[in-house]
Amino acid sequence: MNKSEFSKRVAALRERLEKLPCDTAWIIQPENRRYLSGFKAEDYQFTELSGSLLINETQAVLVTDSRYTLEAEKEAIDFEVHTIKQSLIEGLPEILKRMGTEKLGFEEDHLTWGLHRQLTEVFGALFPPVSLNPLNGLVEDMREIKDSLEVKSLEASADLMSEILDTVIRRLKPGLTEREVAWQIETLAREAGAESLAFPSIVASGPNSALPHAVPTDRTLKTKEPIILDVGVRLDTYRSDMTRTVFLGEPEPDLKNIYMTVRQAQLAALKEVRPGVDSCHPDAIARQIINDAGFGEYFGHGLGHGVGLATHERPRLAPQKPV
Repeated sequence: MNKSEFSKRVAALRERLEKLPCDTAWIIQPENRRYLSGFKAEDYQFTELSGSLLINETQAVLVTDSRYTLEAEKEAIDFEVHTIKQSLIEGLPEILKRMGTEKLGFEEDHLTWGLHRQLTEVFGALFPPVSLNPLNGLVEDMREIKDSLEVKSLEASADLMSEILDTVIRRLKPGLTEREVAWQIETLAREAGAESLAFPSIVASGPNSALPHAVPTDRTLKTKEPIILDVGVRLDTYRSDMTRTVFLGEPEPDLKNIYMTVRQAQLAALKEVRPGVDSCHPDAIARQIINDAGFGEYFGHGLGHGVGLATHERPRLAPQKPV
């Protein structure tokens, strides 16, 4: 991603900021932070911020600590990097004062209650005081529509994962354990240049295949049983997320019926995925087919979701909230 793309995104955020009850946006969610700045550091705990962005009408500041300064200066080239030498609670007020901030917008879904409480107390004692104003989906709304460079990155990630799946499926045989298959997936991904897995691989066979988020076990693969592979890689910071259901040999008739029902629902829903269609519509098409086949009570989740810098992104193909 080149510098101009990040500049465009910051400019678009500033336009949105003009319509909100705040003069500065504080971005702490890792994928949102990366989307706007290119800064790739990871937060490994909910309360650990490897960096955060402060953006107002004229300034763009990346706040981090000394562990990440060199990375930030290299990756976030449109941002002024400010390295705090004390805690965030102690360092943030000084930066906000310098920026002239009086109304700080924060990502309400990503700030802990504990940190919010501490900041409210500290900011209230400033002169002039700084108010905290919740923002909902400010950057997520922008990320929902991918630009051409993002589409290329997603295609590359998907192509790589598809090639890995083809190889792994050819190697499947009775006696392999779920853990061994999962390790094959990770090894192939790393050897092919993936930064990492997009999420821990799901390899589930037999009864385990009924668990949507099963963890690979030492259970061995057997003939005629379903094997679920739910996998993804991260390539150039963009993720893929794919699922395949395979059988070793001819499946039992009842399992084949379930498989064909799901396949029919998938193909019918795919035909309805196009510009201008309500996001609930493809879900409704698939859900009707599965209901008619007598399996509706087992379809307790949405049909699908977007993917990008995160594994699960908007839009959601689900009955609850149309887009």
